[in-house]
Amino acid sequence: MANNFKNSLKPSIGTANTTVYQAPLATQSTVIGLSIANRTTANTITVSAYVLDSANSYTPIYIVNNATVPIGGTIVVIGGDQKLVLKASDSIQVTSSVVGSADAILSVLEIS
Repeated sequence: MANNFKNSLKPSIGTANTTVYQAPLATQSTVIGLSIANRTTANTITVSAYVLDSANSYTPIYIVNNATVPIGGTIVVIGGDQKLVLKASDSIQVTSSVVGSADAILSVLEIS
């Protein structure tokens, strides 16, 4: 079994659903960190992050919904003692209330 640490970086997330990470086939993925930053200089934004569950017709399951991120601030959605295990084909998506306003950084351990 191979263990690989990876980052997924998504800049300028806006109001469209944006896939930050999708678990590969035949791989167990453990998300060890997800941070979302407000990149604007004039707007407080709200962000949502959720799992699209491949075993449940890709129903969105929210990790955080409409969380406020102040100008220049960051929200740590997953980190510290909290981890999230994804099945093959599950994905994490992020949206923001303002176009091009959020950057997401996700760190994951993939075991294949």
